[in-house]
Amino acid sequence: TNSEHALILRDGARLNTASTGAASLAFLDTTDIKQIEILKGPASVLYGTDAIGGVIQIISKTPEKTGAFVTGEIGEQATYKTVVGADLNEDGIYAQIRGQRLETDGSKVTDLAGKNIQSAPYDQKGFSAKLGVDQKNYAASVDYSQNEGTSHYDAYRNDGSLISQDFKNDILNVRGRVNPNEQWEFNARLSEFNDDIRQNNSADFVESTTQEAEINARWKFTPHQNILVGVTHQQLDGDVLSYGSPYHEQVDATGYFLQHQYQHNGLNTQLGIRVEDNEKYGTHTVAQGAVRYQLLPTTSIYANIGTAFKAPTLDDMYGYGGNSQLDPEESISYEIGVDQKLNHNISTGVSVYYTEVDHLIESRCVAICNGDWVNTFPVYQNINIDQASMQGAEWYGKWQQDDLFLKASFNYVKAVNEDTDKELSRRPRRSLTLSTGLQNEIYGISASLSAKSRAKDYQQNTPGYATVDINGYWNVNPQVKVFANIENVGDVEYKTGSYNPGIYYVDGGRLASAGVTFKY
Repeated sequence: TNSEHALILRDGARLNTASTGAASLAFLDTTDIKQIEILKGPASVLYGTDAIGGVIQIISKTPEKTGAFVTGEIGEQATYKTVVGADLNEDGIYAQIRGQRLETDGSKVTDLAGKNIQSAPYDQKGFSAKLGVDQKNYAASVDYSQNEGTSHYDAYRNDGSLISQDFKNDILNVRGRVNPNEQWEFNARLSEFNDDIRQNNSADFVESTTQEAEINARWKFTPHQNILVGVTHQQLDGDVLSYGSPYHEQVDATGYFLQHQYQHNGLNTQLGIRVEDNEKYGTHTVAQGAVRYQLLPTTSIYANIGTAFKAPTLDDMYGYGGNSQLDPEESISYEIGVDQKLNHNISTGVSVYYTEVDHLIESRCVAICNGDWVNTFPVYQNINIDQASMQGAEWYGKWQQDDLFLKASFNYVKAVNEDTDKELSRRPRRSLTLSTGLQNEIYGISASLSAKSRAKDYQQNTPGYATVDINGYWNVNPQVKVFANIENVGDVEYKTGSYNPGIYYVDGGRLASAGVTFKY
């Protein structure tokens, strides 16, 4: 699926913007991540809109002990990064504060050649604070983070010139949990995500706010079964001026969900339903079911079927080329797979899937389609196309022996617009990842390879590529850690997407960096 079909969360708070529906990942602070969880496939039953392709949950760190640290990093392209932080944890009561600064001269963003082609610089600064209590029968926390900076990007004039925008985002997340006994758990959350952008070369701006309130209860009514029931209310607010098209709109939606889980004697099942009431397009219902069975001690098989949806974003309805009569995108997905454990600490698995998306929202030129975007401008309109489909397969293999590891995965997908029988743009059919290394509490070194095949694109095909990254670290003592990273060791200037005929967006090549962390 595409980027707007993946829901991005940070500790449960929705980061997909109200205006575009995608998450501005480049503008988020990543210095406080504990782990990242990836849920593939339809997940609208629990998470509502945007979860057609899956959910990516970023989980931040909670202080485990009292201490402080400072990290400094320096790298190619005049890249500098500093992070400072302090933690407090006493008898389950904790507090945390972080501050970070990043700046870089950046690299080229297109493959245009010439003396006047500039690199795209970037700078960001921000802070975060967290206060909470975590006990067996209850927990509560309040988190706040803010980031701001300036990003340069291509001006789309076919001459390599750049323009810039100032960005600012902040996240407020308040959460609570109560466990009155072993059978019941109650959770509540209030969150707000603001994502603002100001263009420095024009009057254009985006002020996007997503507010959510959720409460749910889990009842473990037998040792092997539980029921989760909850309600989520969401309010999206967008104040936007883009390409001379202003709007200020607000959309409210409320979702009610119910899910049952069973686990016993090697059988795991999950069945859920959600009813979403959106003030723009009315009521929408999705459902999902899954089963996994431990066929043998080393073999398990599974199957999933689920429906999901993506509501039109505010930009889809009211921005440049907007259409207030759009229907929500709807999907149904099927998947079957098997996981197998082998000798010598080897495990592997394979799955096949099919996803069908109805009413896929697409921007289509309706007038002046041969405009040059300088003197004449094409006119686009957002429409629903009847149907798109994605069919594919995934394979993985893993080996772990003490500190050594080796992982591999291969993915194949064919994504087609069923209206035209043409492949959807920017979706490589094949991708391969390999990673290997040695890691323990004292030192580690690892290498990873990522390869993608060519992809269809708007102007011309985007060629395939392969890159290699290397990472290493050494905990000299409990107070000092040194580390180094080399992204794109081969300095491959690979193409990421079509720009105009004969021109591509590119990744700018190698970035080597090294740093040190002092802990107190």
